[in-house]
Amino acid sequence: MFERVNWDNVWKATEETLYMSSISVVITFILGIILGLLLFLTAKGNIWENKLINGIVAAVVNIFRSIPFVILIVLLIPFTRTLLGTIIGADAALPALIIGAAPFYARMVEIALREIDKGVIEAARSMGAKTSEIIWKVLLPESMPALVSGITVTAIAIVSYTAMAGFVGAGGLGNLAFLDGFQRNNWEVTFVCTIVILIIVFVIQFIGDYITAKLDKR
Repeated sequence: MFERVNWDNVWKATEETLYMSSISVVITFILGIILGLLLFLTAKGNIWENKLINGIVAAVVNIFRSIPFVILIVLLIPFTRTLLGTIIGADAALPALIIGAAPFYARMVEIALREIDKGVIEAARSMGAKTSEIIWKVLLPESMPALVSGITVTAIAIVSYTAMAGFVGAGGLGNLAFLDGFQRNNWEVTFVCTIVILIIVFVIQFIGDYITAKLDKR
């Protein structure tokens, strides 16, 4: 069974998918929290209330969140070529993966922060806590279960993005499934790539659910 599958190629493609996904998830987590905090803190009635900044950040998030990922890859080709000198390979997929996922996660961060009891925030302010202290000691700790749950969903979306990126030469399991599976009419390769992607997704979901359960004190 699976005599037409080159397992060395599958392993290499799996490594590329894990590489693209892990780097993208880490940077998306950081950027998403920054953008989400900006959206929350500059909203009406909050600490940094600023209609202009909130509007600009919201517009950027909404625009990039709404662009289909395949189209985003094409739109970012000049930027990727200028930044990395190439549009082929796992590294070349990173800008599109991050720019596509960070706005999506930023909205999840904003929603998580909005669910925090405002009484807790007001209590911290009344005790003279600085904005940085409110962020690190109130906002992030209180919303952490939701933040982890959100990055889990985003990580799974990023894995699917890497599969789509493979169709334009980014490498990974999507690229292998397309070149060795679809174009060569080799269903075994396509099937194996699909199973490996499913395993990665299940592992991410399991880890995310476990951490969320540990952090949730309710």
